Amino acid sequence: MVPREESEVTTDRSPLLPDRHPQRDLFVCDIVDAVPKGDMSSMEHPVFSLSTKPDMRPRRYERGGNWIEVSPSRYGTATVHDRDVLIYCISQCMAALNDGRKVQRTMRFKAYDLLVATNRQTSGRGYELLKDALRRLQGTQIETNLRQGGKEYFKVFGLIESAEIVRETRDGRMLDVEITLSDWVFDAIENNHILTLNRQYFLLRKPLERRLYELARKHCGAQMEWRIGVRNLAAKCGSASSEKEFRRMLGIIIEDDTQYDHMPDYKFMVDGENVLVRRKDVVVETEGERMDSGGSLCLAAETMTSARTHAPGWDVYHLEREWRAWVGTKGIKVKDPDRHFLSFCRKRGPAS
Repeated sequence: MVPREESEVTTDRSPLLPDRHPQRDLFVCDIVDAVPKGDMSSMEHPVFSLSTKPDMRPRRYERGGNWIEVSPSRYGTATVHDRDVLIYCISQCMAALNDGRKVQRTMRFKAYDLLVATNRQTSGRGYELLKDALRRLQGTQIETNLRQGGKEYFKVFGLIESAEIVRETRDGRMLDVEITLSDWVFDAIENNHILTLNRQYFLLRKPLERRLYELARKHCGAQMEWRIGVRNLAAKCGSASSEKEFRRMLGIIIEDDTQYDHMPDYKFMVDGENVLVRRKDVVVETEGERMDSGGSLCLAAETMTSARTHAPGWDVYHLEREWRAWVGTKGIKVKDPDRHFLSFCRKRGPAS
């Protein structure tokens, strides 16, 4: 039986998950607020399952002479939501490297910090779900052919090598967690094969929405647009659904984004047999006013130059995306976008 991908039932509720930790200071870059980062390889290939039920299917994806096979453990294949753990670990490592500190494959952190940073529940249920994620991440096996120097190599590895709960409270909640990353993930960190993710990624409710964002971030990036065939997109997403069902689920996400503007950074459109992905921050100049594709909050070019002075060491375009997401989530009425954004940058300060 093929596990069901997350239901696409249309309701009146927002397609976004609630911000479970809104009291967090958005201007403080501490352990919890390290910039989300993802490795390029798992953004390119359908490593993680879209299913919300235990996915016991072995999967194989081939493209351009390269292939990857994903085999589940007895707990199932690691899911798109399990990927949050890797994103958190990668983000912490990159923050340390940017601060001039050395990093190692084995890292220890507070379970609570991970749950807050990835917008997860901090109840007992949240800790149990984290345990399940660690089991799947450790048990999922990846096999792939690697081409380098005119030779082809065969490699087998897991997503994490091991996970250990260092301390646990009497009610079963994890306090400290120690994870040893796989060579595959750690090599991506050491070679900076990493991309920055929008923080709103953790608010996306559906696994398919998250996977679509990952692919858009990897392939569209800072380009104006990216075009891909529907069938190829379904394969890259790792969808087990028929093409007809995939089109239906994609159509619902596009409709929701039209109504709620909930997909970060990129807009998806179906054009016959293709899907067109475009950046949302395309600037449109109108007489007497500056507007972006969302109808507001367009920044002058000189503002971005000033932002680098106010927040030295930061990627100002990443800060811009954070600022836009924050303003949109909080429903803040911005009278002067340039001054408001520069104030945001001043409060962020130099990159540590």
